[in-house]
Amino acid sequence: MTLRVYDSRRREKVEFTTLEAGKVKMYVCGVTVYDRCHLGHARCYIAFDLVHRWLEHSGYDVHYVQNFTDIDDKIITRAIDTGRDWQEIVATYIEAYYEDMDALNILRADAYPRCTDYVEKMNLITQSLIDKGNAYVADDGVYFHVDSAAEKYGQLTGQNIEAVLGGAGGRVTKTGLTKRDHKDFALWKSAKPGEPTWDSPWGAGRPGWHIECTAMSMDHLGEQFDLHGGGEDLRFPHHEAEIFQGECHSGISPVVTHWLHNGFVNIDGEKMSKSLGNFWTVNEILAKVDPHVLRLALVNAQYRSPIDMNEQLLGDAEKNYQRILSAYRDALKAWGGSALDTLTPLPEGDVDSPNQMLRSLAQMERYAEGFARAMDDDFNSREAVAKVLVASREIAKLLSGLDAQDSESCGHFATIWLEEFAGQVLGLLPSRETALAESSEDSARAGRIIEITGRVDELLVLREAARAGKDWSTADAIRDELKQMDVVVSDTAEGPVWDLAD
Repeated sequence: MTLRVYDSRRREKVEFTTLEAGKVKMYVCGVTVYDRCHLGHARCYIAFDLVHRWLEHSGYDVHYVQNFTDIDDKIITRAIDTGRDWQEIVATYIEAYYEDMDALNILRADAYPRCTDYVEKMNLITQSLIDKGNAYVADDGVYFHVDSAAEKYGQLTGQNIEAVLGGAGGRVTKTGLTKRDHKDFALWKSAKPGEPTWDSPWGAGRPGWHIECTAMSMDHLGEQFDLHGGGEDLRFPHHEAEIFQGECHSGISPVVTHWLHNGFVNIDGEKMSKSLGNFWTVNEILAKVDPHVLRLALVNAQYRSPIDMNEQLLGDAEKNYQRILSAYRDALKAWGGSALDTLTPLPEGDVDSPNQMLRSLAQMERYAEGFARAMDDDFNSREAVAKVLVASREIAKLLSGLDAQDSESCGHFATIWLEEFAGQVLGLLPSRETALAESSEDSARAGRIIEITGRVDELLVLREAARAGKDWSTADAIRDELKQMDVVVSDTAEGPVWDLAD
């Protein structure tokens, strides 16, 4: 099988190739650290976590770089509005970023450069662009002159740059008195009162937004690298600006071999927006939803597809996660942790065999092949998740009716299968210890419910009679006894419903 990816620049699926055999140099645009990460960030970084994981699973040595934008208009505005030092804000939200991404089981990148550490590098690139006639100095900074590289228009959008200005998301600098053309974008912004500044050949100021990623990616990965990723909203102007800057500075084209962009997240059919009241930060949703469930909801769509996040989607993800987790627990229990050299070697599977174990082993191999085909088809995680779900059902068949020796061997086989595909690639499994501990807790809870059901039902009948007869002292005594048993009662139209307190 050959990995094929949808390259935004070529606007088609192409065979994935690298500049150096067996190695991938990968850059993904990071967050501007002025606030907590939101659901859109989770979608983006889970998407490229899958890319990262599958490339490594496929045998590539991946060098993954993801930046932090630690100076920006939004950071400055937040500092002014809150009266906090901008560096304190940056430190707070970098720490929060790691907290959120770790909770979602996103593997760490190899490097997380911060743009303020690369001002000198940005200035060198800017001076190079001035010397080559691609940039010019103005009263309020330095601008890239887009018309100086007109042939690079619309490389990621497929449109004339005039036609895509409306989709710039507010990032296009408005025409000023010192700009030659409204299409030009800032490489360096002259100092304004009250803003943090750095020195440059053009006076005090701070870097523009686009130049930072060119400086950091080239410093870590060289003047040409294999894969650049980010959200769909970054195609224009940010990534197109990177092409202008990088290729004009280095004289190398293309600066990136493969451009990948993930789709948007909507909430109940509408664009996520604070003004609409449907804006979810990662820590807000994780207060209500298990991180593995949220991750499954987001990987159960191919990374380029838009996602409509809603209660049904999360509910389906919860059910599917429990199916996978249940299969994993069953496999771990069947194996029992026996030493590998004591396990009975398994025979080769046979899909046509009358023996259930042989049929299931063959099916599991087929599902593994289907999983790999899906991921090699532009990281189609939706189809890969489907293979894990059917494999989870097959594991129940595989483990049924076996003697002790075959049970241990098949349990180990199923454990390793799930850990490879659901765990290492999709990132959907807890540790073995956590899975078994949760299983023990569930069993204990179930046992406790069985133990007290008779008494609770009896008390609820007495409670209803006491309340109907306005015997409040008896009703209060029953309430206290139920509370001592850790029972929570909810009164519904169909009558009282109870459960154990969490």
